Parts: sequence; structure tokens; C-alpha cells
Amino acid sequence: MKKETPILTDTFGRAHTYLRISLIERCNLRCTYCMPEQGVPLSPRSHLMTYEEIFTMAQLFVKHGVTKIRLTGGEPLIRKDFPTILQKLSTLPVALSITTNAVIIDKHIDSLKQYGVASLNVSLDSLNREKFKQITLRDDFETVYKNIHLLIQEEFKVKLNVVVMKGVNDDEIIDFIRLTERLPITVRFIEFMPFDGNKWNKDKLVSYAEIMNRVEAVYSKEQIIRLQDAANDTSKNYKISGSKGSFAVISSVTNPFCDSCNRLRLTANGRLKNCLFSAAESDLLTALRAGNPIEEIIQKAVQAKLAVRGGMDTQEKLEEPKLHTQNRSMITIGG
Repeated sequence: MKKETPILTDTFGRAHTYLRISLIERCNLRCTYCMPEQGVPLSPRSHLMTYEEIFTMAQLFVKHGVTKIRLTGGEPLIRKDFPTILQKLSTLPVALSITTNAVIIDKHIDSLKQYGVASLNVSLDSLNREKFKQITLRDDFETVYKNIHLLIQEEFKVKLNVVVMKGVNDDEIIDFIRLTERLPITVRFIEFMPFDGNKWNKDKLVSYAEIMNRVEAVYSKEQIIRLQDAANDTSKNYKISGSKGSFAVISSVTNPFCDSCNRLRLTANGRLKNCLFSAAESDLLTALRAGNPIEEIIQKAVQAKLAVRGGMDTQEKLEEPKLHTQNRSMITIGG
């Protein structure tokens, strides 16, 4: 008798145990690499998943093997029922985490602790107030920086996500690494990725190799310690000897990690994306609201996952603007 393939395992044998759920398409910042200048057309509120629907979807994915759920946005904390969503998901046997810009994280410290969130990814692309304002179009640097220190003080595991862009913030790579010398955080440098409306081009890209060249120009080989990467890790991890923290590089563009990918993404309007770079989406919410089973839709979506970056398996395809505009803007995917 033929053994049935688990619905979250694709044709390449990749088992998907990590679900990222976008709670909302809106954000209280306007980061230029994430949101197009003209903004994005938002889904009507009635088209977004309710907290009950989020929980029902999450339950099903957990039943089929998901062990980690990350809540994203937009900015997940601006959703008014965020604490309720957190409370419901905390009843599932999963590790819960959040990606946030930390502008209002101080208001949620108690809820995060109560419902078992120990790890947070904080998006922070500059340590300079004026540059932060240029990137985000908001003057919230002091608030964010203060809240990062509050999270550390409250003993959360904090990772800073830094999207590195040439001529914008690439001169701050060493400043961020020096931050890890005195703070118990992980700074993750992320290669600038192409999405609809973010004016990506390869000239703005600061590659993994370039980032490491910057590091090696300041620190000796003996000081740069290569750390063991976790299973299915998207990042290549390092530490400067004697530091309280560490740093990493996520090289989605120049050195993708697709062969070990275990991630699926559920958008705020209930569509399943099997890859961050793929334009293909599968509508789960319509079927759920109609009372129809969604396992078959999920399995077909997972089985359709391509080997590398949603089919952009060459540099030429990656640099083709037409392929970028077929996908969503980052803000409506959830990272």
C-alpha cells in the first residue's frame, strides 16, 4: 500500500513546519523597500481573516505538522484584536514569535509574556535618526530604540532585521555589529529583495560577500567566529569574539537557501503563498467561509512549490522587472 504524502511536504521532500501569518496589510511606518510610494490598495475589512478564522487556519496547519508560527503584518500590533489572536494561538502546541517595527511594542509587553512569546524580530534599518526618518518617512527612531532596550531589559530574545541598501545604509554595517558587542541581540543583514513597487535593481544590492568584506576590513579572521546555523535557518551566523550578541546575513538574492526551506505564508486576506518570491496564491478563506474543506487546496499549493525563488532560478530572471510586478508588495505579504 502506497504511503500517503503529508500535505505540507512538497515534491522536493521539503516538510513545511513554519507558518507566517500576516494579520494586517496596514503599517504605522512607510519603509520605501516595503511599501510603494503611492501606497497599496488595501483589502476591504470584510475580506480580511477574523481572529476566529486565523485560529481555525492555524489549528489545521498545526494538525498537519506546523510547529512554529510567526505573526507579521504590515505591522501586526496595530490590529486591535492582536491580544485576542495571541491568546487563541497560545493554546496551540507551537512556538509563537512576532515580526514588528517596535513603535508600540511597549504597550504589549504583558500580553507577550502572558502568552509565551519569547522571541521577536524587530525591523530597524538605521541607527541614525535622520536616516531612519528618510527610510520610514516617520520620526520614530527614539521610540523604537528605547523599546528595543525595553525588550532586552524584559529578557526577550531580540533579532534586528536590517535591509541593507547601497548608498542608503550600507555605511552602517559596522555600527550595527558594534551594537552586538555590548547588547545580547542578533543583527541580521538582509539582502535587498525585489517586490512590486520597491524600485529594486541590482545596483542597490549589497551582497553577502560585500557585507562580509566590510566586516573583515575591520575585524581580524580570529575575531570573526562562524556559528553553527540552526536547521532550516535562512541566515549565515557569526559572532565577534567577546561580544554579548551575534550577527548574521540573509542572502536570499545571491546565495538562496531554498533547498532547506520549511516556510509557508498566509496573507491577511487568507491566501496561501508557498514562496516569498512566487506570484502564485491559493485562496483558503473563500473556501473556509463556504464551509468547504481546505486541505486539498493547501496540498496543491505546497505541491506546486518550485525549487528556487518561485521559479526565479537565474540572475537574469531575478533582474526581470516584469516578474517583480506579478508578485505583491512586501507589506501585503508579511515578509
